[in-house]
Amino acid sequence: MPLPRPAVLNNEALSWQTKLLLAIQHVLVVAATPITAVFLIAKAFHFSEAVTTSVLSATFLMCGLGAIVQSLGVGSIGARLPFIMVPGGAPIAIFIAIALQTNIQTAVGAVILTSLFYFLALPVFRRFLHHFPPFIIGIMLLLVSINLIRLYGGLITGQPGSANFAPPESIALSLATILITLLFALAFTGILRQLSVMFGLLGGTILGILSGSADFSAVSHGPLFSVPQLFPFGWPVFNLTASLPLLIYAVISMAEAAGQTIATAEIVNSTQDVHKAIPRTVRGDAIMSLLGGIFGTSLIITSGENIGVVRTTNVKSRHVTAIAGLLLILIALFSPLVRLATCLPGPVVCGTAVIVFSIIGVIGIDMIAREPLHTPGKTYALATGLVMGMLPILVPGLYQNFPSVVQMVFGNGMAAGTLTAIMVNSLFLFSEKRAALRSRS
Repeated sequence: MPLPRPAVLNNEALSWQTKLLLAIQHVLVVAATPITAVFLIAKAFHFSEAVTTSVLSATFLMCGLGAIVQSLGVGSIGARLPFIMVPGGAPIAIFIAIALQTNIQTAVGAVILTSLFYFLALPVFRRFLHHFPPFIIGIMLLLVSINLIRLYGGLITGQPGSANFAPPESIALSLATILITLLFALAFTGILRQLSVMFGLLGGTILGILSGSADFSAVSHGPLFSVPQLFPFGWPVFNLTASLPLLIYAVISMAEAAGQTIATAEIVNSTQDVHKAIPRTVRGDAIMSLLGGIFGTSLIITSGENIGVVRTTNVKSRHVTAIAGLLLILIALFSPLVRLATCLPGPVVCGTAVIVFSIIGVIGIDMIAREPLHTPGKTYALATGLVMGMLPILVPGLYQNFPSVVQMVFGNGMAAGTLTAIMVNSLFLFSEKRAALRSRS
């Protein structure tokens, strides 16, 4: 008779061995994001190996510190929910765009200015939290899921038109990783089922080694310890005009943080006032982004991937994510672990990421389905939100001939779709209230 699946609540006392295993799983799942982020920047600006290692070490360090801050909370900073922090995909793209248009010092200055802007904009943003009901958050999570699947699917196939586009071996390895994850989830119960994502990644890595797709020879070469360098690119340059795209994104990021906080609090059955937790989440993003800018990273923000891990594994302990933060700090300071993280086969990491991101979409669909979609307001809010959100995701470059500010807002599917859904939903609610008042009079 199979063992019953344990109900892991967000503050339940687990054995340290269980916490450690579950924390390792979190680290393995989210490690792809900081690695990919730093490699994109390093490739764009031809960093030396020493600078790349320093920035990657700093990124892991900020992600680890951020996980601890968001999980455990420090005063009015941190959500006190099971959160992992990572450099977001959109901020990385904006960071690179600013650096290419100006220089890397200006891009770092934009990160620091944006982190300070969070604090200035938060009091205003709090007044609009009532415009983010679960229905709207569900639309946003669905768009986040679609965007991340497209992004990581593209990493599996490579650039269309390139000589090595859609290599069968990479696609097969990614699909095998997903299959192994599913087999573990089907075959086991209890703690082993909760570790199915980690087993899938490890199983895929073993297949990668057997097929010659993984090479760990570089792990033993290089220094033993690494300490991130302060201002690795020199003193930052503060240019408000150049920073504008990242400042605009900060508003979008706060909306995403609100959605992640509401969704995660619901998943873990948190008893805290979620509207008080949202500002603490944003402050955590602001502090870690400020520290990240000092060490040369892009924005460090709460992770949408984490929602998928929490739902997939049913592990809801914020102590697990705090331990994951400690492990990320260990990786940051111990150079062989930094090099080991970079050696994980890309198709395996992306295959793991894709299934986790799909779970985020399932959560979004579940939140959307709770609303009566037959009402005109909800129907049009969902339809227009999906149209404005999915068009730039499915048709890249849709707004490339528009002004840069328009591109930054409408070209970001998550932002365009969420903002559209909010406006349409609010307009219909306002119209319904006016009609109700007229009927009473």
